[in-house]
Amino acid sequence: MTERLSLFAEQLSSMGLPFPSSLNPISFHLPTYRSFAFPVVDAPKFSSVFSMPSQEKWSHFHRPTVSSSLRNLGIRNRNIKARFSSRNNPNSTPHTSNGDSDSPAKMKFIVVSSLIAVSLGIANRVLYKLALVPLKEYPFFLAQLTTFGYVMVYFSILYLRRRADIVTEEMLSLPKSRFIAIGFLEALGIATGMIAAASLPGPAIPILSQTFLVWQLVFSAILLGRRYSWNQIAGCVIVTTGVAVAVGSGSNAGQMLSGVAPLWPVLMVASSACQAGASIMKEFIFIDAAARLHGKSLDIFVVNSFGSGFQALFVLLFLPFLSNLKGIPIAKLPSYLMHGAGCFLNIGAARPGCEGAPLLPLLYVITNLSFNITVLSVVKKSSAVVASLVVMLSVPVSIYILSLPLPYLPQGASLSPLFLTGSLMLVLGLAFYYIPQPSNLDAKID
Repeated sequence: MTERLSLFAEQLSSMGLPFPSSLNPISFHLPTYRSFAFPVVDAPKFSSVFSMPSQEKWSHFHRPTVSSSLRNLGIRNRNIKARFSSRNNPNSTPHTSNGDSDSPAKMKFIVVSSLIAVSLGIANRVLYKLALVPLKEYPFFLAQLTTFGYVMVYFSILYLRRRADIVTEEMLSLPKSRFIAIGFLEALGIATGMIAAASLPGPAIPILSQTFLVWQLVFSAILLGRRYSWNQIAGCVIVTTGVAVAVGSGSNAGQMLSGVAPLWPVLMVASSACQAGASIMKEFIFIDAAARLHGKSLDIFVVNSFGSGFQALFVLLFLPFLSNLKGIPIAKLPSYLMHGAGCFLNIGAARPGCEGAPLLPLLYVITNLSFNITVLSVVKKSSAVVASLVVMLSVPVSIYILSLPLPYLPQGASLSPLFLTGSLMLVLGLAFYYIPQPSNLDAKID
C-alpha cells in the first residue's frame, strides 16, 4: 500500500498539485522505472509573459451594450452555449473558441504556444524524474513546495502586473465562486485519487487516468454548449487509447484489476473527472470574462493566482488526511518537511543521497512553472481539450528519453512493441481531430 501511495504521489507531483495539477493527470509506466505523471498553466512565450498585453479586444465577444439582465449567470451561460454550438453556427470551429478563430495571428500564436508546451512538457517529465533522484525520500515535500510555493510566485507576478496596470480592478472583481470551485475540484481530485491508489495496482493508475480527456469532452459540452464532430470525438478516443496502450506497455492488462473491488477504479475515474471539470471551469472563466469585461482579455495570472490560492487552501484543509495516506503521521510532518528542505537545498555538510540537489530540483520547479503558464495560455486562446491533446503529444517522447541512459539514471530501460503501437495511435488520433470539416472548407471557398 505504501508503494502504491508513493507511486501516485509521484504522478501528481509533476502537475503542480499537492503531490503536486493544473490541467491533466496523465501518467505513464516504464518497465524499469516507477510511474510518473505530468502536470497542468499559461503564457505565450515564457520569456515575454511579464509584458503580455491584456487590453486586447475580442471582437467575437464584443457587444455595444450590456444590460443588467446579462449579469445573471444562467442567462450568461445560455448565451455562451449558443455562441459555441456548431449547430447554430456551422462555420464555427469548436476547438478554437476564445476569440477570433480565423485570425492568422491567433492561429500562429496557438501553434507557437503549443510547440513550446510540448517542449516544456517533455522537459518537465524528464526533469521531474531526475529531481526525484536526490529527493527520492521526499516526494511529498516536493509536492507541497510546488503547491504552496507557486501561490506566492503567481500572486507576486499578479501584484507587479497590477502595479503596471496590465491587470485592472474589473479583472480582480470577477466572481470568486468560480475560483473556489476550481480549487475544490483539484483538491478533491487529489484526495479521491490518493484513496483509490491505495487499493489499485500500480499500472492501473495511469491507464484509468486517461479518462481525463473523455471527461473534458463531456464537461465542455455541458458547460460551454460545445458540439464536436465525429472525427473530433474519434480522434480523442484514439488519442486516449493510444496513450493508455503506451503507458501500459509491458503490463498484464487482462489480470490488472483481478480481485480489485469496483469502488477503487470508480474513485480513480472520479479523480480524473474532478481535474477535468477544473480545467473546463478555467476555460469558462476566460469566455465569461470577455463579456463581463466588455471585450477585454482576462489576464492569465488572475486565473492562475486565485485558482492556485484556493487549491492550496483546500489542500491545507486536507493535509492531515493526505499526510497519513502518504505514511507520514501529522505529528512528524514538520520534521519531515524540514529534512526535505535540507536535502532540496543541499547546503553545508554533505548529505548522503542528496547528490544532484539543488540543481535538479530547481530546474524541475522552473520548468514546471513555465509549463503550467504556457498550457493555460493555450487554454485561453483555444480550449482545454486542445491543450490536453497538445500535452499528450509529449508523453511518448518523454517515455523514450527516460528509457535511455541519463545522468543520475544510467541504467536505462527497454520498451515493448506496444509502446510504438500506442505512440502511432496517438499521432493518428491527433490527425483525426484536426481533419478540416466540409462546412468550414466550403465557407473558405465561398
